[in-house]
Amino acid sequence: MLKRKIEEALCEWMRQDDRKPLVIKGIRQCGKTYIVKKFAKENYENVVYLNFMLDPDKKMAFAGALDVDTIILNLSAMIPDSSFVRGKTCIILDEIQECKEARTALKSFYLDGRFDVIATGSLLGVRGYGRRNERNEADDRQDSVPVGYETIVDMYPLDFEEFLWANGIGTNVIEVIKSCFDNEVPVPEGVHKAMMDLLYRYVITGGLPDVVNCYLQTKNIERIYNMQRTLISEYKEDMVKYADDADKPHIRECFESIPRQLAKENKKFQYSVVKKGGRASKYLGSLQWLEDTGIAARCYNTTITQLPLSGQAIEDCFKVYVTDIGILSGMLDYGTQADILQGNLLGYKGAIFENLMADFLCKSGQKLYYFQKDSGLELDFLVRFKGECVVLEVKAKSGKAKSLNTVMKNRGVYHVNHAIKLGKYNVGREGDILTIPLYMGFLITDRLADTMIPDIDLSLLEAD
Repeated sequence: MLKRKIEEALCEWMRQDDRKPLVIKGIRQCGKTYIVKKFAKENYENVVYLNFMLDPDKKMAFAGALDVDTIILNLSAMIPDSSFVRGKTCIILDEIQECKEARTALKSFYLDGRFDVIATGSLLGVRGYGRRNERNEADDRQDSVPVGYETIVDMYPLDFEEFLWANGIGTNVIEVIKSCFDNEVPVPEGVHKAMMDLLYRYVITGGLPDVVNCYLQTKNIERIYNMQRTLISEYKEDMVKYADDADKPHIRECFESIPRQLAKENKKFQYSVVKKGGRASKYLGSLQWLEDTGIAARCYNTTITQLPLSGQAIEDCFKVYVTDIGILSGMLDYGTQADILQGNLLGYKGAIFENLMADFLCKSGQKLYYFQKDSGLELDFLVRFKGECVVLEVKAKSGKAKSLNTVMKNRGVYHVNHAIKLGKYNVGREGDILTIPLYMGFLITDRLADTMIPDIDLSLLEAD
């Protein structure tokens, strides 16, 4: 049984007195259904479960009036032995993107207030709710998202910390690593070696629960690879089943080009690499689809190295990474995972570890940015860290980071005061550059200071 961070988010939601229906979004096979059913079973006397993908007939419960009494009556008839008790029942609407009327009904459930509702969706970013993919629908059909009447939470495959938990690494060890990072002191050698070994295993498995469980149960690389290929095939089926007709022929081409894009010295995404003669007008919608589903993420080049990074992003200049490092490993040739463990990747190792950093950032909810100039100067990632724009340089092997050194020596031009270099070494410092082991990448997150906005003295506005 895999421990997941989202369980705390579910508990926090349940502690709210005026809680709205909860919608959990996430890539397919990231564990949404398992976690929601487990949580509901542990916290409610009655659980009513519907899966609109596996049992489409249940959509009929939402085919007519969407008041709660009518829906409950329909569900009671469709699901024998179901029980609906005020304050003690959780209704789970799995794969809710298959029934837009059920999403609309969340408003009714919130206003009614008798039952808690948790919905999950794998393709909510791309399946309707304001987009009319099927032109035979009435053009005046309203957007079915109940804006203001639901709480949305994003769920990801296991991140590296959750992967450590799955491998039996206790919080005491993780706290040592966090303390070493915060205080900039080397990690004890035994812990450091174990973490590097576990990091390489994370690189080949990633965080999709079925793959992680396969790894834990078998330790068999071939079985892990076959499991990944199966899941990737399911993603490709979704590309054909759910995408707009204009994009269907091109989404798979974009997806399959990602390893080739990352293999280039200049990793900027190029449509001509997708297919000879490819242009943005042909593939831009396909990239958006991959991003909306959570499979891939764009990393935008910025005009300057300053905050806010989103305000400096160049819309048509970006790299593309897979959001889960295990998906990238599964897209590579048979035998590559064994090469990763043995360190035999040569030139492609850099691409893998850059995508590993993208995995860390995406799973902590951060957007991706980098910096590149025509002169050849390039910085792998820019992040907001401790309230500043900080450069991240990912090195597959020890070596000089020329672009990083140039930036740090010219602060008047680039306005960067701090940088972090990640590689196969322990914690240390080179002037204003903090060096940390690759596995500490999951600790690079930024949180707003717990600062209250002061009250304004309005007494001066009063008339004498």
